[in-house]
Amino acid sequence: MNSITTKEGVQIAYKDLGKGQPVLFSHGWPLTADAWEGQMAFLLEKGYRVIAHDRRGHGRSTQTWENNNMDQYADDLAQLIETLDLKNLVLVGHSTGGGEVTRYIGRHGTKRVAKVLLLGAVPPLMLKTKENPGGLPIEVFDGIRKATFDNRAQFFKDITMPFYGYNRDGAKISEGIRESFWRQGMMGSLKAQLDSIKQFSESDFTEDLKKLDVPTLIVHGDDDQVVPIGASALMTAKLVKGAELKIYPGGDHALNETHQDQFNADLLDFIKR
Repeated sequence: MNSITTKEGVQIAYKDLGKGQPVLFSHGWPLTADAWEGQMAFLLEKGYRVIAHDRRGHGRSTQTWENNNMDQYADDLAQLIETLDLKNLVLVGHSTGGGEVTRYIGRHGTKRVAKVLLLGAVPPLMLKTKENPGGLPIEVFDGIRKATFDNRAQFFKDITMPFYGYNRDGAKISEGIRESFWRQGMMGSLKAQLDSIKQFSESDFTEDLKKLDVPTLIVHGDDDQVVPIGASALMTAKLVKGAELKIYPGGDHALNETHQDQFNADLLDFIKR
């Protein structure tokens, strides 16, 4: 992988392949750029340039102790985009990556961005509050924190079951995908991953979403057990002017892997419009 060095000396590892209109992918927690291999290979064959990075503290990037926060994730993304001088860019963000992409636009605008796709994304706010009664209680995220700290090796195996919908009746379980999730998760820094839990659960993206002024596609499964659709995609679709919402019936949290052919077709169609 290639890497850039941020202004504070953090190395951000990234893949950059192909030529043509650039499509940049932002991964979910606790994964890496590898989570997007199926989309990157697909779009390469269609004549696009594809880029995906490992967020700070994750994968092959620097195992950062400080500044593991959503604003910094967005600024790291901005530095990558500016270093590669990407223009007419399609941004694709999954889960936490959807928050990163949204915060990037909130902080840096859309002058380099042509379109945005949010997949199983955390905006506008995952945490249940008085103003956000449809969110998840803080105890849910405290449980994720404790399980990650106590024995993340086991937790990263266990969480694959709801993450991919493998705990549903009739689900076809892929042990390979489960092992890939575990491998990617264990590459990262425990400290950075713990910090990131707070960021994906407690960050409020409401004002960032209002700044999305480019074509936006929101893709979500209505059986997403990690980022429930009610407090995420359904709310986001109301906040982003002109956004298109595509719901996968019975769909889980990782549609780009469990529904790869369908998602790839939807992604390509969206880019080509």
